[in-house]
Amino acid sequence: MTKSRKPNGDSTIYQAKDGRWHGYVTVGVKDNGKPDRRHVTRKTRPEITKAVRDLEAKRDKGKVPKAGQRWTVESWLTHWVENIAALTVGENTIDGYRVAVYHHLIPGLGAHRLEKLEPEHLERLYAKMQKAGSSAGTAHQVHRTVRVALNEAVRRKAITENPATIAKAPVLDETEVEPYSVEEVQRLLLEAAKVRNTARWVIALALGLRQGEVLGLQWEDVDFEAGVILVRRGRLRPRYKHGCGDRCGRKPGYCPKKINTRRETKSTKSKAGKRPIGVPEELMKLLAQHKETQDRERVRARDLWVEKGYVFTSEVGEPLNPNTDYHRWKDLLKAAEVRDARLHDARHTAATVLLILGVPDAVVDAIMGWEPGKSARMRRRYQHMTSPVLQQTAAKVGGLLWPAGDQTSRAPSAVDGPDQMAPSEVQPSNDPVSPRAVVFVAKVGQQLVPFRLHEHASALVDQWNTERPGLSAQVEVWDEARWEAEGPGGSRAVRERESDQRVVFHAYAAFRPGGERVDLSLPEQWSVAAWDFEGDVYTDRSASWRTARRPGPEQLVEAQVRGIDKSAVAAAFVEAVEQAVDRARNPGKFGDTSDW
Repeated sequence: MTKSRKPNGDSTIYQAKDGRWHGYVTVGVKDNGKPDRRHVTRKTRPEITKAVRDLEAKRDKGKVPKAGQRWTVESWLTHWVENIAALTVGENTIDGYRVAVYHHLIPGLGAHRLEKLEPEHLERLYAKMQKAGSSAGTAHQVHRTVRVALNEAVRRKAITENPATIAKAPVLDETEVEPYSVEEVQRLLLEAAKVRNTARWVIALALGLRQGEVLGLQWEDVDFEAGVILVRRGRLRPRYKHGCGDRCGRKPGYCPKKINTRRETKSTKSKAGKRPIGVPEELMKLLAQHKETQDRERVRARDLWVEKGYVFTSEVGEPLNPNTDYHRWKDLLKAAEVRDARLHDARHTAATVLLILGVPDAVVDAIMGWEPGKSARMRRRYQHMTSPVLQQTAAKVGGLLWPAGDQTSRAPSAVDGPDQMAPSEVQPSNDPVSPRAVVFVAKVGQQLVPFRLHEHASALVDQWNTERPGLSAQVEVWDEARWEAEGPGGSRAVRERESDQRVVFHAYAAFRPGGERVDLSLPEQWSVAAWDFEGDVYTDRSASWRTARRPGPEQLVEAQVRGIDKSAVAAAFVEAVEQAVDRARNPGKFGDTSDW
C-alpha cells in the first residue's frame, strides 16, 4: 500500500529525537516568492496541536504579522516619524509628531515589542503623563500620534491590530474661549500704538488672521488701491542646527553661528486659506504709515538690512520669529492690563465680531479662511453670545409670537414706538428686522445719531437743546432703506439704548526737539461733558494717554491724556509728559525720524 502524502502547504506536526513536538504552518508567501512557513514548538502533542490550530486560525483571519524585522515600539516609531511621516506631512505637523514620539512615547513605551503592545500600556502612559503635570490636551496629542503611527504599522502588516484604536484617551473638554470685549480691544490697540509693528496687532484683532498668516505677509500681498490683503502663505517656525560643529555647548537655537534648516514660509494649509480680505480704510492708512516707518528703519540699518519684502520684520529686515512674536503679545497684554489669553484668541474676537454684526456666513468663512465642510462647526465654536445679542434675539422671537397688530395678546412695552406720529411719517414695526422698520435719527449739530426707539432719540434731542441752545437739534424719521443708503455706519450704527454722557477730563502738553515745553497760552488740563458718539472727546476709561510726534517742520511732540477719573488723569499726565520729553530728546529711540 502506497503511503499518502500531505498536500503542499498543509500544516505539519512531528516529534523530534529530543522528545519535543514541532509544528510548521504555511501562512503566506515571502517577498522572494517562497512559502512563508512558521515554526512553533511545545512539550506535548496536545499542546503543539493547539498551537498549530491557533496559528492556522490567525492565518485564516489575516492576523499573522508579516515575516521580517521584529519591531520594538521605539524602532517602529523612529522609522515611522523619520522615514514615512516626514515625507508626507507639513513641517508643523511633523514637529508635533516628533515631540510626541521622542518626549513621551519612546521614553514611556519604547522597550515593548510592537506586537505585544496592549491598550492598557497606552492608558497607563496617559495617566502617568497627567500625573506628572501634562495637560489632557498633551495626552490627547500623544494618543493621536501613536494611533496614526500604528495604523501605518497595521497597513504594512508589521502588526495585525492597532491597540491605540481600543485604548481610551483622556477626556478632552473643548474650552469655551471668551473673546475680548470692545473695551479690552480698545485698551490693547492703545498699547499697540506705542510699540513697533503696531499694525501687526490691529490686523490680528480686526481681521482675525492666524499668526503664521500675519507674519508671512509680504508687501506684494497688499493692494493699497483696492484696499485688499491677499493671504497666501504662512510663516514657519525656524528649525536650527549648529553652525559651529556643535562646539559651543549650547542648544542649536542658541548657537552663535546657528543655521536655519527650514524654509521661511509655506503655502496656506488649504484652498480656503488662500483668500483676499477687504481691509477697512483706517487699517490701510495704518499699513501705509507702517511702510513709511519700515523705510526709515531700512535707511538706518544700511548694510545690515536684509531685503525680503515682508510686511512685519525685525530691525534689520528679517521676518519675525513666531516665538518672539508670541512673547510680544504677552507683553502687550500686561501693558494693557487685560486678562491673559493665547495669541490665537485674538482670532476668536475678530470672528465673534463678524458673526454678531450679522455678516453673511459665506463672507465670514471667506474672511476667516474656513473650509466649507468645516465652517458650520467653526462658526459654532467662534460665535460667543453676549447679553445684547441674546436680548435682540429675544425681541425678534417676541415679534414673531406677538405681531404688531395683535394688541389683545400682549401688554404695552417699552419697545413700542410713540403713541402718535405725523401722518407723513412711517409707522414703526416692533420687529427690528421687519422691512417696515424705521430709524429715529437724532440730528444734533452735525451729528446723525440713529435709534431704534423714538423715546431715546427724543431724550437726546431734549438734553442737547438744554445744554447747547445755540445749536439746532431735532428728531427725523427715516425708513430702513434710506438709512442704509445715506446713514453713516449702516445698520450697525443703529442704537438699541440711550446715549451715554460723561464728564471727561483732558490734559495736553507739547514739547520742541530737545525737550523744551511749548507755551500754548491755554490750560493744560480741562473737562468737558461728552456723548459717546463724540469719539474725539469721549471715553469711558478712568485714564488713557499717548504721545505722538506732530507732522510739520517744528517736529513737536505731544502728550495727550483723557479719562473720567480726575486724579487718574493727573497721574497719567505726569507719565505722558515724561515719555514726551524723552521722545523729544531721543526721536530715534521711538523710530520717529532718521534725521536725528
